[in-house]
Amino acid sequence: MANKVIMVVDDSASLRQVVSIALKGAGYDVLEGCDGKDALSKLTGQKINLVISDVNMPNMDGISFVQELKKKPEYKFTPVIMLTTESGDDMKSKGQAAGVKAWVVKPFKPDQMISAVSKLIQP
Repeated sequence: MANKVIMVVDDSASLRQVVSIALKGAGYDVLEGCDGKDALSKLTGQKINLVISDVNMPNMDGISFVQELKKKPEYKFTPVIMLTTESGDDMKSKGQAAGVKAWVVKPFKPDQMISAVSKLIQP
């Protein structure tokens, strides 16, 4: 069986690396994007099982990215986890309206992230 694919979108290379290592260690394949625009350019119709995105990024922020992602028929039902320093209810509401399924606040524990991922990806 093919591994599940997760896209990690964050402008911090070190954070993408930490998340990627944790996900790969749990058996997932990882695609990376350095901001919303970069991530959208890499989504060419291939199966993505889950997206993990930051909110505050240059070029295209995470909320705008999720809104654009959800416009694409092949990603309309792809679950999204926001991984961010933003913990305000206002921002969470915007995320939820855009289609975000879970909200993880930085700093985070890798096992906390894997737990959230495994709840949203069916085996």
